[in-house]
Amino acid sequence: MSNHYKLNVNNTFQFDVESDVVAQLDAVSVEKNKFHILKNNTPYQAEIIATDFINKTYTVKVNNETYTVAIANALDILIKEMGFEIGSAKQVNAIKAPMPGLILEISVAVGQEVKENDPLLILEAMKMENSIVSPRDGVIKSISMTKGAAVEKGALLIEFE
Repeated sequence: MSNHYKLNVNNTFQFDVESDVVAQLDAVSVEKNKFHILKNNTPYQAEIIATDFINKTYTVKVNNETYTVAIANALDILIKEMGFEIGSAKQVNAIKAPMPGLILEISVAVGQEVKENDPLLILEAMKMENSIVSPRDGVIKSISMTKGAAVEKGALLIEFE
């Protein structure tokens, strides 16, 4: 049974490849990460320069030309079609009020470095104190409210650089 892959080369060329086609290549390892490949009686010298397993990207040199290749399997393609990504998160650059409330405490200052899950502020809403924490590591760019201020749902609270 053959597995299906999509290859994206240099963010320019896309190829659909079946694993049984790749298995038919005549490839011999000549050194660590270096290969001699024969395809249709044409020889190729290939070398794996760099690998990024999380993003499934590889930098390879084939006959002294360097290429960046991203490989996606059927699961990767399905996850992307569903709007999710593997191994990465969206960059959050702003914190907005999740509900209307009153700012009880601000724990950070402009220019301060914060780590993921550091407390940023406390928002009182519906007689409950809600601690808002940092979604990522970063530096505070701006604070758009003051202690004691009433805020509406969706109001900008904090921006990151």
